[in-house]
Amino acid sequence: MENIKEYIINLFFPRRCPVCGDIVQPFGELICPGCVGKLSPVGQPVCKKCGKEVESRQMEYCRDCARTPKAFEQNFALLNYNSAASRSMSAIKYKGRREYLDFYSQAACRRFAKTIRRLSPDAIVPVPIHPTRMRARGFNQAELLARRIGTQLEIPVFPKALRRAKKTLPQKQLNQQERLKNLRQAFVPGNLPPEVGTVLLVDDIYTTGSTLEACAQALKSMGVKKVYGLTLCIGHNS
Repeated sequence: MENIKEYIINLFFPRRCPVCGDIVQPFGELICPGCVGKLSPVGQPVCKKCGKEVESRQMEYCRDCARTPKAFEQNFALLNYNSAASRSMSAIKYKGRREYLDFYSQAACRRFAKTIRRLSPDAIVPVPIHPTRMRARGFNQAELLARRIGTQLEIPVFPKALRRAKKTLPQKQLNQQERLKNLRQAFVPGNLPPEVGTVLLVDDIYTTGSTLEACAQALKSMGVKKVYGLTLCIGHNS
């Protein structure tokens, strides 16, 4: 019955490719076969902290993680933040292309499901957005992504575990020090069961890691012992 429902929906509202934006061919796929190669999967070796590609296997950590302690244990990133990924992420957030997250959540689970199950998180927590941004946009892309991943991996999702109490400037306009200052006290504890000891924190983009760091600090102030990150895209500029 679910397959029939999905078929009818796709028949009248055909799925569009998360990379080119055209109707996906062949029918039933989540991305055009020719567009897969425009995305850049993160390849080994990677930083053991943030998950960013590093130059050689002799480097355990990228330069930023080597010089700056992090509150989170480790981040796992699916894609390098190239131009194709940037356009796709912008279309999700600013053009309402929420269906693109079907492809990205499935790809993330294929890549990291075994690792995540080994870590045994008690909960998935999406990075929150400010209420004013939520009202303007109508959704939080990190929450939608977290819910899809939670469904596939059968891990409970707690979208209200953190609250964004401070409306910050867009992070892409700031350098790393400005980002950290911008996010200071931006995230505050919300509702999370006290027995939760390990959290998988989900977001769409990791640039300098300041957002993930601020959220991890807030979660640990609530008694969470370990925080792991899962991000769709990761930048190269740290």
